[in-house]
Amino acid sequence: MPRVRKGAARTQARRKLLRAARGYYGTKHRLKQQAKVALMRAGRFAHRDRRARKRDYRSLWITRITAACRMRGTRYSLLINGLQQAGILLNRKMLSQIAIDDPKTFDRLVEMAKASATAVPASA
Repeated sequence: MPRVRKGAARTQARRKLLRAARGYYGTKHRLKQQAKVALMRAGRFAHRDRRARKRDYRSLWITRITAACRMRGTRYSLLINGLQQAGILLNRKMLSQIAIDDPKTFDRLVEMAKASATAVPASA
C-alpha cells in the first residue's frame, strides 16, 4: 500500500491556520507553528475576557449609580435595598442609564427607595 503524504490536506490546513492568524505581528502570521501557538493564546485571552467584560460593565454601572446617589445625599447600598423593598425591579444597567439620561426620574426613584427603607424597620 502506498504511503499517503497528505499534500493537499496539509496545505489547506496550513492555509486555514495562517488565515486565522492574519494581522498578527512578526512571524506569528507567517510560520505555521508560531501562528498555532499565537492562536491558542488569543483564544484563551478571548475566552477569559468575554467573562471579564461582564464584570467590568457591572462595576462601571455600580460606580455611576454610586456617584448619582452621592449627589442626592444617599448611599448605593441604601438605594438598592430601598428599591428591593419597594418592589421596583430595575437592574443596575437600567439604573445607570436612568441616572445619566433622566435625572428627574432617578430623583423619584431615590425618594421612593428612601421612603420604603424608612417604612420597614430592619430586623435585628
